[in-house]
Amino acid sequence: MMKRALLGATTALITALPALVVPTAQAQPACDPFTRPAVDEAVPTAREVLGFDLGQREVTTAESDRYLQAVADSSAKVTDDVLATSSRGRPLRYAVVGKPENTTPGALAGIGEKLGLLRDPKTPEPVARRIIDDTPSVLWVAGNVHGDEESGTGAALRVLYELTARTDCTAPSILDDAVVVVLPTQNPDGRELDTRRTATGFDANRDWFARTQPETDGKLEKLRELPPQMFVDAHEMGSDDYFFPPNADPVYHDIGETPLDWVYERYGPAMQRAFGRFGIPYFNGSSYDLMYMGYGDTVPLTGFNAAGMTFEKNEDDPIAERVQEHYTAIWSTLMSAGAQDAELRAQWRAAHLEAYRQGRAGELEPNRLYWNDGEITNPVPDIRIKHYFLRTDDPAKSEGVQRLARRLQRMDVDVRRLTAPLVVPDYTPYGRPGGETTLPAGTLWIPLAQGQKHWIQAMLGESSYVPFPYFYDVTVWSGPLLENLDGGRSGADLNPVAAPLPPQPEPSARALDAPKTAVWQTSRSGAAVESAGWLRHWLGEHRVDFGDLTAQQIAGGALSDYRALVIPNGDGDAAFEALGPAGRGALTDWVRGGGKLIALRDSATLAARLGLTSATHAEPTSDVPGALVRTELDPASPLAEGVGPTVWSMYEYDQVWTAPPEASAARFPSAGDPDWHVSGFAEGAEELHGKTAVVDENVGEGRVVLFGFEPNYRAFTNGAARMLGNALAGDRPETPVRRAVAPPQGPTDSATGRLVISVRPEVADQVRGMLHRRSAEFTETGEGRFLVDLGGMTADEHPWARDLAGEVAGLGSSVRAIRLP
Repeated sequence: MMKRALLGATTALITALPALVVPTAQAQPACDPFTRPAVDEAVPTAREVLGFDLGQREVTTAESDRYLQAVADSSAKVTDDVLATSSRGRPLRYAVVGKPENTTPGALAGIGEKLGLLRDPKTPEPVARRIIDDTPSVLWVAGNVHGDEESGTGAALRVLYELTARTDCTAPSILDDAVVVVLPTQNPDGRELDTRRTATGFDANRDWFARTQPETDGKLEKLRELPPQMFVDAHEMGSDDYFFPPNADPVYHDIGETPLDWVYERYGPAMQRAFGRFGIPYFNGSSYDLMYMGYGDTVPLTGFNAAGMTFEKNEDDPIAERVQEHYTAIWSTLMSAGAQDAELRAQWRAAHLEAYRQGRAGELEPNRLYWNDGEITNPVPDIRIKHYFLRTDDPAKSEGVQRLARRLQRMDVDVRRLTAPLVVPDYTPYGRPGGETTLPAGTLWIPLAQGQKHWIQAMLGESSYVPFPYFYDVTVWSGPLLENLDGGRSGADLNPVAAPLPPQPEPSARALDAPKTAVWQTSRSGAAVESAGWLRHWLGEHRVDFGDLTAQQIAGGALSDYRALVIPNGDGDAAFEALGPAGRGALTDWVRGGGKLIALRDSATLAARLGLTSATHAEPTSDVPGALVRTELDPASPLAEGVGPTVWSMYEYDQVWTAPPEASAARFPSAGDPDWHVSGFAEGAEELHGKTAVVDENVGEGRVVLFGFEPNYRAFTNGAARMLGNALAGDRPETPVRRAVAPPQGPTDSATGRLVISVRPEVADQVRGMLHRRSAEFTETGEGRFLVDLGGMTADEHPWARDLAGEVAGLGSSVRAIRLP
């Protein structure tokens, strides 16, 4: 695909794009998307049901549900149902609107089945042609995946009303050949709590591929039932004005070109015309990221070959403006999608056939730049991949194999099991050199010659091959590495003897025989909320008896009721201060008297400040913004049980730990060690060679386990989390009791939750100037390394973080890395 020169500079406002403004009424299409509405008065307005107009104020979840049901009850064009129940028991209610003959339960089931056949390359072309001609498209509109980003709900409800009620040319032109699924809120608990995250502390827009949360899981199942050709995800942000695609780079390499063409060349210009017509300021070319496979744009793009799009409106603008502008973007997009539905379905079918062709040939799509000028510094390697394999001959890893196979199957990937041994001449294990190998019967085989080739590559690829060093999330999410499974790839022409793998149930997490456990969430920062949420979820899955404590309760002696304390990721220095002298003494005495302290990531520095460990730590000088680093375990360590000799650790600008060999339960491989391998982007990771990854030592009668990284990252690094289970339920290490420990360390500068800017020394003064102009609070932790405090906000929420990152990115090859939290 060629770069979209039509769409202008990265932050251009509409005033800079006069050629795209619709100049006269005569230039309007035959059916003007924004013609004065004529409506069926039998369909109730929001005022008639709720007592106020949409956009007059924010609606509650209950009001959204009540109005959606009222519209559905008023018209045969609409059916409504519940696609999931939140962790707190709230329904995720949705509606489907279309011609009455298309919205009965039987008709919708038939539409989904036919579109499923259209996705399948094995479907004969005459059958596919009939489906293209006779089956409506499915267009999805969703809002409020972040609970405190409310206006997408009001806009979605307005779209539902107008699709149902309007009798002029607009709604019929959309629904003549499509059905529209409207999901006003994807996070009802967060909406009621007015928090970005779910009630369990998860960011629901990071959970799409892992599906750990019920809200996400139910949504993905409904998407499989009604596979989209378009998915709109309406958000809010801290920046001014309105963002809609085209997105800036980087873009994940194995997203198909067809849906990107739709986003960049069909829907983007349609929204530009609409916003230009009404003089609404907007910008394109921001990295509302098309890299990470956990978002409401990337998963529809990669997993469904659909036009996945994120829309963002400034959160501080009046609710009427927020709802109106979201409505304008959504309505213009739907009108554009409805204009040529049969052509859209034909292209959608062709995209799946092209994916199959690529998989059959073993072709990986290359990295490309779609918006930015610049250099691709990390190209996709010139390799052929036709097959992936997952070994099943380690019983200790059967749960992970089953979980990953189920995830693939539940995204319509064909997974097969070898029924006879297979000689693979070029078998290449993850992070190892290739060679001839005989894979035993029982090995799982996933051929890339499928319509889901892009999704298979995204889920099973060894690395993501980020094209240049700009990041808004972790840089890798490879399923086998997250589960710490043995597997690999081949580019050879093979003819395996295999049978389809039966549909896999969700594996039951092993119950841990753990002592009564306390959890101390040290602050309300985003990092602490999320890590604590992931931890509580994990403890619940493993049926651990746990309770929450505060610093004040620890100081008051409450630890005496518990045998273990787990401190999720958080600011270790702030925790030290929160404890006060009494709390520090109580915690230290409790550990030395027999308590088990387990601290994760930045919270591990608390143990160093309290003098409870022989380990020391230092700030990183490398740029590793979320990569999986293979880590070696001490085979004698109780943490190694069921894990194996190595495990993949999610390292993300974490502290660099050094401990004596007998206290190092896990360490990063030394230079020259064949185990050394990093999946994802990393510059300067060599500083980790030989350093400690996990500390495990006896202190007095107690035990201290310090994870230098997050072992339960987003509750999907299940391979590393096995060590957390062993730490909680396993035996003490057979090492001497630590009497003398390292001197207590002082405060630490942590990158967690901060914007990280790392540049060559020659442009450091320019970056300082950019920071000073914004009155930014920042710390320099090395030559050209800046940690920018965003006040606990994500880059989405912050008013200028993205603008700053974009300005720094303009320094080109002088940039080592930019990481937005």
